[in-house]
Amino acid sequence: MTNKEIVRRLMAIMSPYRHRFYWALLAMAGTAATEPMFPAVLKTLLDKGFAGKENFSLWLVPLVIVGIFALRGVCTFSAAYLSNWVISRVLNDLRLSMFDRLLRLPVARFHAESTGAILNTVIAEVREVVDMITSAFLAIVRDTFTVLLLLGYLFFLNWRLTLVAMVLVPLIAVIVKLSSTRLRKLNRENQRVTSDMTQVVEEATRGHQVIRVFSGERYEHQRFKMRSETLRGYSQRITVAAASTVPISQMASASAVAIVIVLALQQSHHGLITAGGFISFITAMLMILAPLKHLAEVNGPLQRGMAAAEAVFALIDAELEADPGKMTLSKVRGHLRFENVSFSYSDLDRPALQDISLEIAPGETVALVGVSGGGKSTLVNLVTRFYTPTTGRLYLDNIPFDEITLTSLRAQLAMVSQNVVLFDDTLRANIAYGDENPDPQKLQNAVQAAYLTDVVHALPQGLDTPIGENGMRLSGGQRQRVAIARAIYKNAPILILDEATSALDNESERAVQAALDELMRGRTTLVIAHRLSTIERADRIVVLEHGRIIEVGSHVDLLAQNGVYANLYHLQFAKDKA
Repeated sequence: MTNKEIVRRLMAIMSPYRHRFYWALLAMAGTAATEPMFPAVLKTLLDKGFAGKENFSLWLVPLVIVGIFALRGVCTFSAAYLSNWVISRVLNDLRLSMFDRLLRLPVARFHAESTGAILNTVIAEVREVVDMITSAFLAIVRDTFTVLLLLGYLFFLNWRLTLVAMVLVPLIAVIVKLSSTRLRKLNRENQRVTSDMTQVVEEATRGHQVIRVFSGERYEHQRFKMRSETLRGYSQRITVAAASTVPISQMASASAVAIVIVLALQQSHHGLITAGGFISFITAMLMILAPLKHLAEVNGPLQRGMAAAEAVFALIDAELEADPGKMTLSKVRGHLRFENVSFSYSDLDRPALQDISLEIAPGETVALVGVSGGGKSTLVNLVTRFYTPTTGRLYLDNIPFDEITLTSLRAQLAMVSQNVVLFDDTLRANIAYGDENPDPQKLQNAVQAAYLTDVVHALPQGLDTPIGENGMRLSGGQRQRVAIARAIYKNAPILILDEATSALDNESERAVQAALDELMRGRTTLVIAHRLSTIERADRIVVLEHGRIIEVGSHVDLLAQNGVYANLYHLQFAKDKA
């Protein structure tokens, strides 16, 4: 993405706030306009006041000086307030756009990109973009106004000396141009390493228990130290590249000032310039050096912000989860059909599913079993439409999946996984997740059906008790039952259970299994199970191996066949017995 495209998009985001932005620019112009006023007052004082030729009241001098700085103060405050008002809203809009896109990214994107990289873009890199607008774009506008007005005043005072002083402007421009390319490249690498470091911190926070139990503190320390040191190196190189422009620019400025002083002294000998005019010229020229220095220094944050903007807009422009469907479903019977379905992950050579044909009747419970890597989770991910088949089609009530809108399709699904995901919110919000106005009676029924009544009574605020990050204030079994209560509350016609009782103790498992039996009644249910004892009562068991269906039947039928399922069952039974 080019700089021009980035600027154009940022201006489009700022467009709703353009009126306040224009007022901010006007206030900056007012601040810049006060700059030449002070050297002009000095010239008058030196040429007339100190020479005894004043034709004005002496008390007017402090009034004018105080007035200049009062006007400058009002304009500076107005510019800061209005620009921050605009920038804070631009930051909010960018973050909302990224988060909205984040919620609708394909599942494959989360598998391909680290959590740290995504967090870094949404939290840190967008801040770099806003800092660029604040410290770069607005500084360019403010300092450009100041330079132009002071330059105009210098031309008014002495155009010959001003032409000499202007030699440094193209020189500074060349210096900035040469450093820009290197800065952009360094900032891209800096952002990549920052994402890696964020990932290490996120993993260390999430896996703190594993780190302690397996004595991984030293290993994690070294991982973080290595990335931190790499980041320090890039930061140092960026500082060198950005800071090197400043002394060169200052040397150019000092040379110009020195030459101007010599020429001014020569003009003074010929009566072409007064002492007041000289002091006023030098003052204005020295005042112009500060904004010129700012313009030279702005290249660092500008290139850092441009590199960050590329990452921000890449996320905002990321391809959405495909949703070609136009048909909206209200309530379905739950008839599922796989027709010659195959699926391959882009990073794997071997297909995850091969030529799957399977029909599941409304209200039927079908268990998926097999060794790890057999394709069980992939098959379920096709039902949720986290992925779409490479070949073949899925049907729901004889309607092709790709003709149904994602929202209405997923409204027909409820899921309980062994990897329970809870949110840092109240118990009520987690059970009724997705429902903005929870039904109290429906909520109470879900709590009772999931055997959570005692848990709710034990919590200090009942259902309104915050349960912490991923439900950390609950036990593993309680968290699993909250996930089951969430599925019960949704009351969807299709239910997906992925080792739904895996984290429960024996007593809780019996209680929740009864609740699941009640929940599964009348619903189409897909069960992924490794503990085969939990699926003996399934209507059918589908055995998957290397992405293919190799056996289908009831528990009794498959045992009688003495095939793969029977072998898995006897091995597990022998292990449990041992």
